[in-house]
Amino acid sequence: MGARERKGGRTDTVGRGAAARGRALLPILMFTSVAVSVMTTLGAPMVPTIAREQDVSIDSAQWMLTATLLTGAVAAPVMGRLGDGPHRRGVILGALGCVVAGGVLGAVAPGFAWLIAGRALQGAGLGIMPLTIAVARDHLDPARMRSGIAALSVTTSVGAGLGYPVTGFIAREWDYRAAFWFGTGIAAVALAMVVLVVPAGSTARRRPLDLPGALLLSGGLTCLLLTVSQGERWGWTSPTVLGLSAAAVVLFTLWVWQALRAAHPLVELRLLANRELLTADVAAVLVGIGLYMTMSLINLYAQVPNGTGYGFGLSVVGAGLVLMPLSLGSLGANRLAELFAARFGMGPVLPLGSLVVAADMVFLAFFRDHVWQLVAGAVLLGVGVGTTFAAMPALIVKAVPPHETGSATSLNAVLRSVGGAIGSASIAALLAAYTPSGGGVAEDRGYTAAFLVGAGACVLGAVAAIALPDRRSGTTTGSPPVRTVDQVPSRALNGPGEGITR
Repeated sequence: MGARERKGGRTDTVGRGAAARGRALLPILMFTSVAVSVMTTLGAPMVPTIAREQDVSIDSAQWMLTATLLTGAVAAPVMGRLGDGPHRRGVILGALGCVVAGGVLGAVAPGFAWLIAGRALQGAGLGIMPLTIAVARDHLDPARMRSGIAALSVTTSVGAGLGYPVTGFIAREWDYRAAFWFGTGIAAVALAMVVLVVPAGSTARRRPLDLPGALLLSGGLTCLLLTVSQGERWGWTSPTVLGLSAAAVVLFTLWVWQALRAAHPLVELRLLANRELLTADVAAVLVGIGLYMTMSLINLYAQVPNGTGYGFGLSVVGAGLVLMPLSLGSLGANRLAELFAARFGMGPVLPLGSLVVAADMVFLAFFRDHVWQLVAGAVLLGVGVGTTFAAMPALIVKAVPPHETGSATSLNAVLRSVGGAIGSASIAALLAAYTPSGGGVAEDRGYTAAFLVGAGACVLGAVAAIALPDRRSGTTTGSPPVRTVDQVPSRALNGPGEGITR
């Protein structure tokens, strides 16, 4: 009897421990995503500071953000594929390790090139959020899963809104290296929490990594972003820019060809035959452009030195506080999106959010003479982005089977990062075009042009979200569960208007 009692006691203890880990899972997934978001946006508020201290131009310093987004765009699909299997926790830990290592390198970097290398390492963190959504789908009970995934989806903008003022304050009181140490510390805490709480992996069979696809994708993205960011400086018709443009087209074409013929591609492009998934992914690119352009432009504009005739000459802390309401707007929008979707369905949420971001950028293009207008712009940005980012994973989870969640959400994160990187690189090119030949700060009308370009991208995102879903049956194409590509006859992939559905 005593032995049975002792055994029962151990069983109860194990059960209580498992229950505690289950309750802690969602908060820790959210903390991890927010911590990574703080770290990956860390360089953005300090672009003017680093440009000054490292003696580089603003458009060069903008690579503090662009480099992170570029490596994130490549890391996300690789991690998504590796994480759709029994080693998901190991993949998350590896990415967090890269974030920590990149933070240390940024803190001790002896020069600008090393600083960019550290920021590039931190881009691996952008692949973590899709995996947290996959963990939530597999391990949260159904009652918590939907709201949990919606909450995880807005951690990118929440973390950015919180990270700007916090890291800005640290950088002002000490220096930008101290801000890197702070980000490294919270990433290390997240790593320890993941070890303790997050389950090891899913029951899905692990698939081989498509290394040729990863190399082609990274090469194409690098050529594209160099073209966008350096075209104004090198000349849009120069042999270098034309060569990079041609190389980007060739590499992306080869990547698509490789993805369609590989047994286990890095990104399952054939899933895009499902229009709900396609809608979320197109919107991810275009809204990503608007998000990162607006954050960067508000930050840069707020810090433009006094005496230029515009701007406010705020410190990095002041600029961060201006952007802090972004987090509040995102959190509020998450709840509003849920209520709106319950009443009208998820379909209208995505175009509505895209139009809010577009309207915000048009507002800031013409009204930014007072600090309160920048603050209002940050709130509206949070509302628009929070709405769209809450809708995207809901559409994806509805459209794909559980074992494709990591890969499908990673593709969405890739495209969001690609959009962000294009937006970041576009700012560098647009402001460079409006900067006097002798150097100095860009003209005020350069900011107007940049805001309007971003607004145009978001309008296109809204148009795509309205036009792409199939309205013939009164619902979107992706409503039924999705079969994996290897379960679907090839003719099902080619039929007009037919998603990859049962």
